[in-house]
Amino acid sequence: MGENVKYVTLTDDNFEQEVLQADVPVLVDFWAVWCGPCRMIAPIIEELAAEYEGRAKIGKLDVDHNPQTAMQYGIRSIPTLLFFKNGQVVDQLIGAVPKKVLVEKLEALLATETA
Repeated sequence: MGENVKYVTLTDDNFEQEVLQADVPVLVDFWAVWCGPCRMIAPIIEELAAEYEGRAKIGKLDVDHNPQTAMQYGIRSIPTLLFFKNGQVVDQLIGAVPKKVLVEKLEALLATETA
C-alpha cells in the first residue's frame, strides 16, 4: 500500500456523493480491521481498483467507523460487497470470494453500461 492506492475510502459523510451520485458502477467493500476474510480480499480490492480505474469505482467502507451507512444497507456480516449502479444496489456478495467472481460481476455491470 502507499500513495498509489486507487480505491476510494468511503465514509458516512461522502457515501452519497461517491457512490449514490457516481456516474460509473461502484463496488463497495464493507470491511473492518479485525476481520480476517476482509484482510484476505483487501489485495484483490486494490488490484480491481487499479484495473478498473476510469471505468468503475471501487470503494472501501470501514463498518466500525461508519456505522450509519452499514446499518442503512443492513450489513450484518463482513466482508459484504455491494455493487451499485445509478445509485441503486444491483448485486451483492458476502464473504471472501475469488477475484474471478468480482471481475465477472463488474464486467456484467459494465456490459449493461454500454448496451
